[in-house]
Formats: sequence, structure tokens, C-alpha cells
Amino acid sequence: MTKNDEGTIAREDEGFDCIAFKRRVQAEIYEETKGMTHEEEIAYFHRRVAEGPFGKWWGSLEKAALVVREKPGDRGADDRGC
Repeated sequence: MTKNDEGTIAREDEGFDCIAFKRRVQAEIYEETKGMTHEEEIAYFHRRVAEGPFGKWWGSLEKAALVVREKPGDRGADDRGC
């Protein structure tokens, strides 16, 4: 094992430094979202999920949630369908 530029331990045999990757992605997200309002941040993450590799799955969950919310006779549900 060796230490990378950020001082975290990287296993050379694996060829992937998870901590460095996480920090890089977090820095990119920070740069893309800094200055956004809370509502803009929520929209940003919804858009990123929809456009990412899990977009189709996430869309199917949202459709299923709409079906549950629209069920006739479903009284007393809050805005989350609970």
C-alpha cells in the first residue's frame, strides 16, 4: 500500500483509489451546485438521477408512486402518498 497525493492509502494492486474518486466527484458536484437555492439543488439531483444509469429504474418507481397516490378511495394520504 502507498499514500496518494491526498494522504490517503491506496492499494496499488487494485488500481483504484476509492477515497480520491469520492473526493473528486464531491468537488465536481460542489462546483456545479454552489450558489444554488435548496429547490435548485433538489432539481439538480433529480435531473442527475434521471439522466444517470439508474434513470429508467427511478422513473418506474416514480410512476408506481403516482399510481398508489391516485388510487380511488385513498383518503387521509399526505403529499408523499402515505
